[in-house]
This record gives sequence, C-alpha cells and structure tokens, in this order.
Amino acid sequence: MEYLIDNQEIEKIFKSIIRAIPSMQNGNTAESMEQRGIVYEKNFGCSIVDLKMFASTLEKNHLLALKLWNKKWRETKILATLLDEPYRVSEEQMDFWLKTSENIELVEQAVINLFCDTPFAFVKALEWCRGKKLLVKQAGLLMMGRLALVSKSAIDDMFEPFFEVISPLSKDSMLFDPLYRSVCQLARRSNVLHGQCVSFAQMLTTFDEANARTIGNELLTEIDNNEFKKLIREKQQ
Repeated sequence: MEYLIDNQEIEKIFKSIIRAIPSMQNGNTAESMEQRGIVYEKNFGCSIVDLKMFASTLEKNHLLALKLWNKKWRETKILATLLDEPYRVSEEQMDFWLKTSENIELVEQAVINLFCDTPFAFVKALEWCRGKKLLVKQAGLLMMGRLALVSKSAIDDMFEPFFEVISPLSKDSMLFDPLYRSVCQLARRSNVLHGQCVSFAQMLTTFDEANARTIGNELLTEIDNNEFKKLIREKQQ
C-alpha cells in the first residue's frame, strides 16, 4: 500500500462526508441487510442510490478514497469505491480492499464501481478466480462477468484464459450464482465467445460433481437457443 501525505482540504471534505452520512440513514435498508446476513462493523443502512447521488456531488480523489476506506464504515467504504481514481489504484490496494471487505455486497460495489476500471482488471480477475477464499473467488467471477459486460477495448482472446480457471469453481455450490451469471454475460459478448461458453457448459455436464452438471445444464438451457443469440452484442458484418 502506498502512503500519501494528507492535506487540509481533503481532511475537510472527509469530515464533511462523515457528518453527512448519518443524515442518509435508512432503517429499512439496514434491517433488510441484517436479515440476509450482511454484517458490517458500522452500518447506517444508507441506500446505494443515495450514496451514488451523494458521490456525484464530489470530485474523485485517491487520497480521499483511502481515508474513507480506512474509516471502516459500510458507507465510507462504498463511497471509497465510488470516489477513487482507477488509474491511481495499485494491485496491492485491490488485494487489501478485497481482503478487508466484510461481505459480498461490498465486493460487488468495489468490482462494479472501481476494480473493473483499473489497469489490472483482467490480471486480478484471473488471479482471484484461482484464490482459496470464497469472497476472493466470488470477486474473480464477478470481475469476469463485469468485464464482459462493460469493457469496450478488450478482445475475445483476453477472455479465453478464464475457461480453464473457472472450470474447478463449477464444483462449489456457493459459487453457483456468480459463475452462472458471469458465463451468461460472457456468452452475450460475441459469437466466438458464445460458442466457447456453449462448449464450456457441455463440458460441465460430463463432470462427476452434481453442482457442475446442474450449472452446465442450466447454462445450456439459457444460452444455447436462438432467442439468446439475438442478445449477442457483436456487430454483424
């Protein structure tokens, strides 16, 4: 992790954010998260919509984002993912933020708002898919799907290595949803990747593990039909 010299202006903005967060408190949101087992050290229950609107009134700043993350509130961490500058984020920071993410909600926000826009997005997605901890593997799968959805410059070849690393993940029932959703996103990206996703799903149906076979069969039902093929975003010649 890098260390940056603090300054009075950023500290002033930081303190104003800390004062503003309690005013966005939402008891229903906090109760809903508690019911779903999403727990934080400090949580005001602010809605994601309100946090995004609040973040839109502020300028992105790397130092501010680091300070917000280190505050360790749910809301400050989510704001950190919204306010950081992607090209100032290091691989070490991405690993640290993932390591200190309490649950899947925060991982999703980090992936969507920040990680996929960094120069290391593909490298970290592949690395995390090979990880040992559940949240790390979930982050890798979410990154793969998000990159398939939003990356405008990536070529098909950049996604092909994922098929090898996500194959073992199909055996874990805890990864069913992120794997299923991410492969569906990948299948929509181009005709070439669609074909590879169909082949991948067919391979899963031959595995001994029931979870892998179930994912394979459900993927084939979802993506191997003409209606799905109409969703492929590749420009036809």
